[in-house]
Order: sequence, then structure tokens, then C-alpha cells
Amino acid sequence: MKILITGNMGYVGPAVAKYLRSHRPNATLHGFDNAYFAHCLTGSSVVPERYLDEQFYGDVRNVSLDLTGYDAVVQLAAISNDPMGNKFQTVTLDINQKTTVSIAQAAAAAGVKNFVFASSCSVYGIADGPPRKETDQLNPITAYAKSKIGAEQELAAIDSDMTVTCLRFATACGMSDRLRLDLVLNDFVACAISRRLISVLSDGSPWRPLIDVADMARAIEWAIDRPAGSGGRYLAVNAGSDDRNYQVRDLANAVAKAVPGTEVSINTSAPVDSRSYKVDFGLFRSLAPSHQPVVSLDQSIQNLIAGLNKMNFKDGEFRSSDLMRLKVLQDHIDSGRLSENLEWNKI
Repeated sequence: MKILITGNMGYVGPAVAKYLRSHRPNATLHGFDNAYFAHCLTGSSVVPERYLDEQFYGDVRNVSLDLTGYDAVVQLAAISNDPMGNKFQTVTLDINQKTTVSIAQAAAAAGVKNFVFASSCSVYGIADGPPRKETDQLNPITAYAKSKIGAEQELAAIDSDMTVTCLRFATACGMSDRLRLDLVLNDFVACAISRRLISVLSDGSPWRPLIDVADMARAIEWAIDRPAGSGGRYLAVNAGSDDRNYQVRDLANAVAKAVPGTEVSINTSAPVDSRSYKVDFGLFRSLAPSHQPVVSLDQSIQNLIAGLNKMNFKDGEFRSSDLMRLKVLQDHIDSGRLSENLEWNKI
């Protein structure tokens, strides 16, 4: 196979490249990225792009990609969380939705067989009651979630023979060669290691499904050659595991248990979190039985502890550090490297 991964130099991309190289050693793997976070290596002695046959650079918004000859395109490129989506709403819509659809249309025209889109369970927003299935009502609250479901809807309307898989991922977690600490479990482990105090910004009650980046890679490997007969030509599927739906306070307590001497502080007066949802992953389990998540919560925590210790991580003020993606983008802007529209300036 010949596979293109767009947005491969972020948090998830290194795990995807490594997994695909391991499980498809004869595949041709290419990456395409704008390199916002290329310098954000965490504990890796060499760049994770070593797993690729070639790395291309550019802005997916402004480049016409020649997709002739590719068997699969994996679209990871995105403004990738709620704080960034709220600050850069226009860019979020442009990259996460409009550009995703443009790439998919180009892929279909070039004869690409499979298009894989990294979507999100955040499209369920505030969802009380039973775990949400793919057929349940959506309630996207944030610009990020709205851009994801907007992309899904437009991808469904593409009239071609290309198989499209939208993986509605649970909340990402786990160690990466380009670690982010602006994710709930990763944040808690960083708090525990650096301060022996986990500060839960919500009241601890919201529900979150979790998936380790290693398991996200497993799901993507399934989707890159998913036959249309397994789920349909277009498929939006929750990607995760039923036993990995957790309340935030339970995550904090699990981390505290793994790092002796850690206390948990919960903000009981916090306003209601705009994201609380349990998710049903039954469809994914039935369609991809050999690609189910295998990394447990405890394993994710231990991998994060080991990775942060390898980095000699001790920064109790990490929420203002370059391990937060919004901080990296703002530093680029303040230094004149990026415009407010997140386009590279010529220096």
C-alpha cells in the first residue's frame, strides 16, 4: 500500500507512523504537515518521522496535494482541541472541515480507495442517560466539535466509490514522541509528578471515554483498507471501548494511586462542564474485533509516568508551558512566525 498521513507531526501522528511501519513493513508511508509542533519532541532521541519513507511540508489549506497513486489517506491535520478551537474559530472551521472535505474530494478524484478521518466523540456534547450510539442525536457544543461533525456530514455527501471512515475517537491519552499535556489524563499525571497534587478544574462528575494513542493507531490501521462491505461505503463509528468510560474524578484517583503521596483537589464550585458523555462502542467492536483497544487505563498512566520521568519533567507550571498546544501557537504568533490566521510568515 501507499499511504499518506496528513498532520502526522502532532500528538497522534508519531504513534500512527510507528504502528503502520511495524504492521505493514512493505507499505510506502508519506507524511504531510505544516510543522507547527515539529520542535515539540518529548523524550525521543530521534524524530518519529524516521518511520516514514518521505516527509512533505506545507499548509493543507493552501496546497493542492497530488494524491495519484495513493491507496489510502489518513486525515489527522486539525486544530485539535477546544481551547485552540475557541481562540481560532475561523481557522478551525477552515482546517477541520473545509480542508478535510477538499482533501477527500481530491482523493476520490485521484482514485484513492480509502479515506480515514480522525473525528471525535465530543460531537455528543452534554449527553445524559445511556451511552451514546452513532445513531443518537448529536450535540456539538464547541467550535472544535462543530467542525468535526460538519466535516462528517460533507464527507457523507461525496459521490464516489472511495470508502470513507470517520473514527469518532474517545478522548486521547498516553505517551507520545510529541506529548501534549492539554488532555485530561495526561494533565493529571503531570500534576501528580510535578506537584503531588492533582487539580481537577471541574467538579469531577463529567464522563469521558478514553483511548490511548497506541490504540488510536490500531483503529486507523483497520480503517485504511476497510472494505465497503464492512460498515458501508461511508461509516461514522465511535472508536474506543465500553469499559473505558470514566468520570473525571475516577481518573484523578487512579493517577493519585499510581503516584504515591499525591492528593486530589476537586473544584466543587466549578460551573457545569460543557462536555460530559458516555459512549457506546459496540459497532466498532463488531466491525473491528481484531483492532480493539488493548492499552488499559493503568498502562496509559504508567507509560506517561515513565515518559515524563525520562524527560526529567518537574514543571509544576506546565499549563503555561510549550507542552500545551495553544501556548505553542501563541508563541509562534508573538514571535512573528505565524499570522493570526496561523499561516507561516516569511522571516
